[in-house]
Amino acid sequence: MPELISLKTIVAASKENVSCALGDEAAILQTRSGVYYGLDPVGARIWKLLEKPRSVKDLRTAILDEYDVEPAQCESDLLKLLEKLHTEGLIEIRSE
Repeated sequence: MPELISLKTIVAASKENVSCALGDEAAILQTRSGVYYGLDPVGARIWKLLEKPRSVKDLRTAILDEYDVEPAQCESDLLKLLEKLHTEGLIEIRSE
């Protein structure tokens, strides 16, 4: 059963992948599969924040402080992105 990501979950970029900034976007190479992923500017900012392990709640707070977005929409979009990144093996998650 897949792990559920909640506001208390600690997330971090997987050390097995390689990434770089492309202007205000980001490219990530999943080294096991050789697949490249691209992130838009907001996704790239989240990726940058994931360089150090932090809670999803802390990520949400940082995004709310930096962008004009409704809290419910921010949380929903953030959780969807993190689920996708985890499914693709780009981030590691652990419980609080």
